[in-house]
Amino acid sequence: MRMVKVSEGTLMGNHHRGSDVELAHVLLYCALFFLVGFFGSKLFSNEDFGVGHGMRQERMMRGVDGVEEVELRSVPHGVTGESHLSLIPFQVLSWQPRTLYFPEFASAEECQTIIRIARSSLIPSTLALREGETVENTKGIRTSTGTFITASEDSTGVLDRLEKRIATVTMIPRDHGEAFNILRYEIGQRYASHYDAFHPEQYGPQKSNRVATFLLYLTDVEEGGETMFPFENGSNMDIGYDYEKCIGLRVRPKRGDGLLFYSMLVNGAIDLTSLHGSCPVIKGEKWVATKWLRDQKQD
Repeated sequence: MRMVKVSEGTLMGNHHRGSDVELAHVLLYCALFFLVGFFGSKLFSNEDFGVGHGMRQERMMRGVDGVEEVELRSVPHGVTGESHLSLIPFQVLSWQPRTLYFPEFASAEECQTIIRIARSSLIPSTLALREGETVENTKGIRTSTGTFITASEDSTGVLDRLEKRIATVTMIPRDHGEAFNILRYEIGQRYASHYDAFHPEQYGPQKSNRVATFLLYLTDVEEGGETMFPFENGSNMDIGYDYEKCIGLRVRPKRGDGLLFYSMLVNGAIDLTSLHGSCPVIKGEKWVATKWLRDQKQD
């Protein structure tokens, strides 16, 4: 076996050259990660949506139902359009009634701000009364407290941003919406099953009607407080349903998540499966911001 003698200086020189190469690789990787992170954040940021739901240029995404990745790119838009693509995730919960769920629609900070500006002006919630109903004989149907606030009355700008998002996901113009109804449900409080749309035979002639409702959950609820749809998919419609029971499709409140459901069919008739209510809060407290959307522009 032949022995090769290597001087100490040679060993040291090779060691330094190896270290220099490794250091160069580390610096190169750091630079690449920085550039990817920087341009990635620019690509996915959208100040109107605040929680990573928008994109301005183009991106690669996985299509629906296993479709291969495709490139998305914004196109020229009209006067009232937007310059960017919007990616707001949602889940279809039901087709009867049409009900969509939007996870992380608002940030925790936005939810806390809405509660803060509404808390001092809460009063007992009221009902739109049908023929023959009175305040006295409808006690117990709706037991929450609440207040109405328009986006223009909110100096923080949170409600203005929310109105823009809601208009985007519903494709119903902002000026068709009523003021936000901010509600608080304490333990035992609820809203028995009801329709948001007004039937002319029960409520008289209407200048406009409620087409859809968007709920933004402002708090988590430890137990109870679900939004329920007892007639979902036509269930329970022929059993003499007790309007105080909490049955059917139930959506548990989660802070920052949104729920959209349509009260009217595409032909303009009231969707009878859109009957809904708020289950009693058993533990904790429920806060929700409600936006009713109508078929006509609101003054």
